[in-house]
Amino acid sequence: MNAKVADRIATVLFYMIALLIVGLLTGLLGFILVRGLMVIDWNFLTTPPSAVREGGGIGPQLFNSFYLLVLTMLITIPLGLGGGIYMAEYAKPNKVTSFIRLSIEVLSSLPSIVVGLFGLLVFVQYTGWGFSLAAGALALAVFNLPLMVRVVEQAIESVPREQKDASLALGITHWQTITKVMLPVALPGIVTGTILASGRVFGEAAAIMFTAGMSSPALNFSDWDPSSPASPLNPFRPASTLAVHIWKINSEGLIPDAVEVSAGASAVLVIAVLLFNLLARGLGRYIHRKMTSS
Repeated sequence: MNAKVADRIATVLFYMIALLIVGLLTGLLGFILVRGLMVIDWNFLTTPPSAVREGGGIGPQLFNSFYLLVLTMLITIPLGLGGGIYMAEYAKPNKVTSFIRLSIEVLSSLPSIVVGLFGLLVFVQYTGWGFSLAAGALALAVFNLPLMVRVVEQAIESVPREQKDASLALGITHWQTITKVMLPVALPGIVTGTILASGRVFGEAAAIMFTAGMSSPALNFSDWDPSSPASPLNPFRPASTLAVHIWKINSEGLIPDAVEVSAGASAVLVIAVLLFNLLARGLGRYIHRKMTSS
């Protein structure tokens, strides 16, 4: 076959594959958003769900999703940052390092339901907390930690070697080189990876079902004392998130408008994940421009 003909066939084939992927994504998002956007209004976003009557909303579930995300990232970011710095700068190529990398890969490939069962055993039963936001945050931190470690490691390794060598040649310590030279340069990649990891946490359901629970108590949004049982900020209360609420509505189907509520909640979840991805790209580019211009 002529080389030019083969090149044209390959080009057309790759364009067709790309269009197929974009078409599938557009169709999926369009199907969810068209069905769900007509349900979404302020009342739907702020009112609690109804047990048997129609007209309920997703207010507590939406709050629980963001609150659980904050708790999870407060645990994941420091551990992931420390692990990524160690793997990129301090871990020497030996059997121990190879075992650590293998452990990270295995942990990242675990199904979320397995992490949820682990969280049920350790964070729910062994600690005595019961179904709680704290147990859910710890389980999601286990689920998300490998991604965060790899993001930080790759971001640090992408820093030009010359910058590190120049810093060390000036007599600056290794730790100061990491914190003052390498981390600022790697910051756009770390921020982008962190926000993408947040979007992954926001849409998780299986691990949360076994740790944070599938129901939420009545919340008093005028009580912001974390030790109060009815306080929204109490980390030791059970809490169903948006993804868990969608699964529960579809599996039980007790309310008359279950289809509409599920469609609206799905649209909110998809929009939130899309915003996380757009924010990651925009913020990463903004930080990169600021650093290159300064």
